[in-house]
Amino acid sequence: MNAREILVTLKKLGKPQTAAVYKRHGSGDNVFGVLTSEIAKLQKMIKVDHVLAGALWKTGNAEARILALQVADPTKLTRADADGWIADGPVRFVGCYLSLLLARSPLNGATMRAWMKAPDESHREMGYGMFSVRLKENPDSISDADAENVLLTIEKEIHRSPNWARYAMNGALISIGIYKPALRKQALAAARRIGKVEVDHGETCCKTPDAVPYIEKAVQRKRCP
Repeated sequence: MNAREILVTLKKLGKPQTAAVYKRHGSGDNVFGVLTSEIAKLQKMIKVDHVLAGALWKTGNAEARILALQVADPTKLTRADADGWIADGPVRFVGCYLSLLLARSPLNGATMRAWMKAPDESHREMGYGMFSVRLKENPDSISDADAENVLLTIEKEIHRSPNWARYAMNGALISIGIYKPALRKQALAAARRIGKVEVDHGETCCKTPDAVPYIEKAVQRKRCP
């Protein structure tokens, strides 16, 4: 299947009610309302196709961009690609897929750390999103010392960071508490000092997780060390 054929398929799978929900979550107007489960079926059929990913992204359609991020080859991703995708967005809608792809790419080192310090909302959100993905997929890929430094930065900067960067930083705090046992007590203590993290979720019912109970429940459920 080429990008045009996939776009036709996505349009047929779209549902107006789902499209309305996606728009409230920042998809923009170029959206069909395709369930993520249907997009996943296409991804399983395509597997990895970096050229197709680029063509899908260029369509501008929200679901096509989600699929693009799922079939792109992370080993071929360049800084220019990533900066372009972040600029194009909509980062709020595709952010979880983009951070997952970036975390598996060659950009998961110096670029991730630079973005975590970025003044703009989108790059900082992606930087902390990549950090969280790396901790979840391979906790040893980030040293305890580096994670501790990130924890200190989060406590210092979270309340004065941009809206969605705050959300990603809160997620990183939770990830440290869950996936870094040696830092769990520090993460919980920092979360208590930070207190409630205010994030504007727009016209949605989404809420920002409270780090302390989230960490405690996750540890209990997964029986983390």
